[in-house]
Amino acid sequence: MKEIILAKCGELVLKGLNRISFEKTLIKNIKRALRPLGEFDVSIMQSTIYIDKAGGIDDIASALSHVRRVFGIAALCRAAVCQKDMADIRKTALEYSKDALKTKRTFKVESKRSDKRFAFNSPQICAEVGAYLLENTDGISVDVHNPDVVVTVEVRDLAAYVHCENIPGAGGMPYGSSGKACLLLSGGIDSPVAGYMMAKRGLSLSAVHFFSPPYTGELAKQKVLNLALQLSCYCPDMELYLVHFTEIQEQIKKNCREDLFTVIMRRFMIRLADAAADMSGAGALITGESLGQVASQTLGALSVTDELSRHIVLRPLIGMDKDEIVAVSRKIDTFETSILPYEDCCTVFTPRHPKTRPVLSEILEEEKKLDISSLVENAVKSMTAVKID
Repeated sequence: MKEIILAKCGELVLKGLNRISFEKTLIKNIKRALRPLGEFDVSIMQSTIYIDKAGGIDDIASALSHVRRVFGIAALCRAAVCQKDMADIRKTALEYSKDALKTKRTFKVESKRSDKRFAFNSPQICAEVGAYLLENTDGISVDVHNPDVVVTVEVRDLAAYVHCENIPGAGGMPYGSSGKACLLLSGGIDSPVAGYMMAKRGLSLSAVHFFSPPYTGELAKQKVLNLALQLSCYCPDMELYLVHFTEIQEQIKKNCREDLFTVIMRRFMIRLADAAADMSGAGALITGESLGQVASQTLGALSVTDELSRHIVLRPLIGMDKDEIVAVSRKIDTFETSILPYEDCCTVFTPRHPKTRPVLSEILEEEKKLDISSLVENAVKSMTAVKID
């Protein structure tokens, strides 16, 4: 029995005349996700994605696990292919649902007939298949309201398909369909989640990380590389820019007020993230800030940080609490890496009493004590790009 994967398009079905460009991006992303398993044939008809392989799909469970991480898919399933003939549909439905019905007590049949030339309409298909399953399966009954198993028959232009279980997809918009943004990747819990959430809205990602040797070690840098690799399951072909940040932090500590250290440091990060965004062709920055979570994430601190950015700053976590962020972190398998106890540059020289309501004029006055252009220029020169794939 031949099996293929059927996937349902997500919200891109709401698009108008530009829908075809979203579909092309989605097909490209599916093929890229499946590349480790070989060459697949992927096509879209009537908001359904057909995923097949010449000679059949060898490991359909592995293929499903790859496809379910592709943004733009609402649901997917493995499906048996049969002829558009009622006898063949009944036989396939019985054979294909046998294992699912073996340990269950109730079922129902649903049908979709997009090929209106087929002799049976949808209610007739349900009745025919349901009666055949009842006659040939012991110990089961029909429950149309709350069944243990739903057997679905789809009669489409090319063939008929039978499937029993829908798997939730990643949802969102196709990766890369909304442009590109640069993620400030710290190594904590929040920033990988922020990157994931904006990738789900169709943004492709580059990332920038700030490290401060000797205050931060190689293990801390490797932790960030590992996080970027974990994100690449959802965000392929990502570039990570590593920035040597020690000189900037030492100069801020030496010359500026302690209570303004964190905000001034964040402003330098934005300047350098702007440069990384320019290098990667990104049109926005992404941060993992959540309003009020720490001193640098108050409304006043965010305002003076945003003031100098040349790119729009996207903050998908701004209204989320920590428990919600952790839940997403666990879902995308970055949590255990994020909590590894290695120092990052944000924990270096932490002020005892950071100012939570900084005033821009105060910040600008303190920044006069620094040679900003020289510090930024040196840090940009230190940037190295690592391809994550």
